[in-house]
Amino acid sequence: MDKAKRNAIERATQQARKLLDEDFSSQLEGTFDVLRSGVIAPTGGAHLSARQQFQRDKIVATIEHKRAAGTAVVEAVTDYVRDSAFTTLNRFVALKMLEARQLVQECITKGEQSAGFREFCGMAPGVALLPDAAGYRLYVENLFDEFSTEIKVLFDRRDAASVLWPKRQTFEALLAILNAPDLSGVWGEDETIGWVYQFFNSGEERKRMREESQAPRNSRELAVRNQFFTPRYVVQFLVDNTLGRLWLEMHGEQTRLIELCEYLVRSADGPIQARPRKDPRDLRALDPACGSGHFLLYTFDLLLVIYEEAWSAGGVGPISEVTERSLCEDYPELADLRRAVPRLIVEHNLHGVDIDPRCAQIAALALWLRAQRAWKDLGIIAADRPRIQRTHIVVAEPMPGDAGLVEEFAARLDPPLLRDLFKKMVGESRLAGELGTLLRVEDGIAAELRRAREQFVKQRQATAFLPGMEPVPKQGSLDLSGIDDDGFFHEAEARIAEALYTFAETATGSASVRRRLFAGDAAQGVALIDLVRTRFDLVLMNPPFGACSLGAKAEFEKSFPRTKNDVYAAFVERGIELLHPHGLLGAITSRTGFFLSSFQKWREEILLREAPPVVFADLGYGVLDSAMVEVAAYCLEKSKEVVA
Repeated sequence: MDKAKRNAIERATQQARKLLDEDFSSQLEGTFDVLRSGVIAPTGGAHLSARQQFQRDKIVATIEHKRAAGTAVVEAVTDYVRDSAFTTLNRFVALKMLEARQLVQECITKGEQSAGFREFCGMAPGVALLPDAAGYRLYVENLFDEFSTEIKVLFDRRDAASVLWPKRQTFEALLAILNAPDLSGVWGEDETIGWVYQFFNSGEERKRMREESQAPRNSRELAVRNQFFTPRYVVQFLVDNTLGRLWLEMHGEQTRLIELCEYLVRSADGPIQARPRKDPRDLRALDPACGSGHFLLYTFDLLLVIYEEAWSAGGVGPISEVTERSLCEDYPELADLRRAVPRLIVEHNLHGVDIDPRCAQIAALALWLRAQRAWKDLGIIAADRPRIQRTHIVVAEPMPGDAGLVEEFAARLDPPLLRDLFKKMVGESRLAGELGTLLRVEDGIAAELRRAREQFVKQRQATAFLPGMEPVPKQGSLDLSGIDDDGFFHEAEARIAEALYTFAETATGSASVRRRLFAGDAAQGVALIDLVRTRFDLVLMNPPFGACSLGAKAEFEKSFPRTKNDVYAAFVERGIELLHPHGLLGAITSRTGFFLSSFQKWREEILLREAPPVVFADLGYGVLDSAMVEVAAYCLEKSKEVVA
């Protein structure tokens, strides 16, 4: 995307944020008696309708939820306004991008004159007569509900950030901003939503943060200071030399990726290193600081080719860990495979983590849109496209800070041995919002898993039933006979997830809001633990750089004594840990680690010993947009045996 388009997106994003911030702050103070100063009236005023009172309860419960996690009340209110503004803007940006891809009828490009709304009014004529554009709002919210079945993280109207709706004047001004002529060419490009994310926080805001504190003071500052979009050519360079190289070594010279991967670096005279083939469904890629998902989108492009090549290879292909069958056995016809592949890529191959919850909105949407484009290119109409059931985009945030709800929920877990395991998860995840994937949460969980499984086995043995006379397990009971720690974790994860859903849905009023927020945080925490217990074939990243946030400094330095001088060096060390033997890591980072004496251990003990470089490009200044840092892009291959 050229500079003129990026500048247009930046102007529009900043205008929209200012507009929504002012409107939502005004609504909080004037209608709901929630002041930006942090003063919150004990109860709502008599002027509130029953619906508005419910909305106020939801707003206050959300702010209290943030406070329970350690956020000061003023910042909690500011966070709520910012989250509401960002979610609102993202939804309308998403609708513009859906329009451009013909995935929705024209709905906002012409406002209330849009073809989709006119058709909606034709089916329900009374809608157009509702006062103050309420009919148009009803139509737009119906679109949100329709898309929330697959893109829940962005369009779910039960989300607490959905309570506020722009006033009519604000709403019309927002549509005018998005429908401006200088933005007409951006909606069809996959990168647009990522640039909106980056430009939502202004350069002045980042500058002020750095002036006020040398190190990030919290997880949000760490995220905002490091929002630098990775240029497409750098993404291609790193993915070509990791995924492209891996597939070349599995399939030899006949792969089409040799032509497609224009940045793939190959030896002119040396033979191709061969590696065992894998079913494409078992190839796992992780971006541990995924932002808007730029690495994952290009990885998606190459995986489309990889799946078809694997199917076309003929013979008995590798057996998948997922289905215990080969690709050809599961998809005898090429047409069946092509219809399934976009969903398979999102549900099996691509994983992302970020400490900023808004990244989950954007990355999940970007992947869903990319899948829709793949189906459109194949000529598969929307009605015939498989439903994407889940993405592996995880928000790294502390599990619930409300001790009372932790105890209340844990008491409901059955069997009781899951209670201590859940509490251990909560305790181990307390710094997840500061450290993300750098938090070695799996170490503490591993010991608790062994203890819980051994406890279950002892309980079973204590019943002393004669062989063959054991009672038949009840339907839904936990059966751990012959199960290992990994199997136990996934069984426990499923139990906890089911219990969280029930816990969130069996309450009313403000208690329902608190429980739903609790359940959402807890589910993300469990997902993060599951992810860091996984091993990947590829790790791709543009990680944060500089100092760790102040709140996690002690834990960070304890966990990464060899790489504590810069967060990016620790991300590389951690990324190597998360790889399979001979897995590949691609990163763009500051180039300082390759020559400063303070990075000697990183070079000697991490790179040379554990994951020697495969390819290296010294890129210098001017690569990461406005970041004044000299960078290098490089790929590493994890050694088979890592020497401690």
